[in-house]
Amino acid sequence: MAYDLEEQEKIDALKAWWERYGTFLMVLVLAILAAFAGWRGWQWYSGHQAGQAMGYYEALTTAASQPGEDSVVRIKAASAALRDDYADSGYAARGVLVAAWALQERKDLDGAREQLQWLAQDHSAPALQAVARLRLAGVLLAQKQYAAAQDQLKGDIPAGFEGLYADRRGDIFAAQGDTKQAVDAWHQALKVFGADPAAQIVQLKIDTTNGA
Repeated sequence: MAYDLEEQEKIDALKAWWERYGTFLMVLVLAILAAFAGWRGWQWYSGHQAGQAMGYYEALTTAASQPGEDSVVRIKAASAALRDDYADSGYAARGVLVAAWALQERKDLDGAREQLQWLAQDHSAPALQAVARLRLAGVLLAQKQYAAAQDQLKGDIPAGFEGLYADRRGDIFAAQGDTKQAVDAWHQALKVFGADPAAQIVQLKIDTTNGA
């Protein structure tokens, strides 16, 4: 009887513990299972999104390497899909740069500008944003929108772009006929470039301008 009593006490104790903590334990288990399921679901979704974005990026790069008006339509469509549906993927920013280059090569400056304006406002990839601003300034320069081109080169300049931005400022001033400010900007670029081969090109601009 002593053995039966001990067992009964254990059962009673277990029942009391379950009544006190059972609901909490079940909720905790369900929460863990839900979190795990959500994590696996997010993994699948992220992988699916990345695969879709990569598909559009590959379609864009393929179209960019092909001639004809049809390729322009495909370039713009693929880029639009990347920007609208996969902006957070790494493919969107890179795809926009490819699209802008391809459109600029085809003399579609308005199309190239539209691509670069989107990326120039994207703060999620500072380095690519800096590239977009520099290239956008070049497109605006080609369109003779000098003030807008200079605006792209103002504000914070990421490390490594100081020389390139100064060089582009010089190009804009030169296009406007402001030789002094052009040369001043190019000299700033020279200081940054140092022994970089790009310095030789900038020096040639200075020599040509001063000798004109």
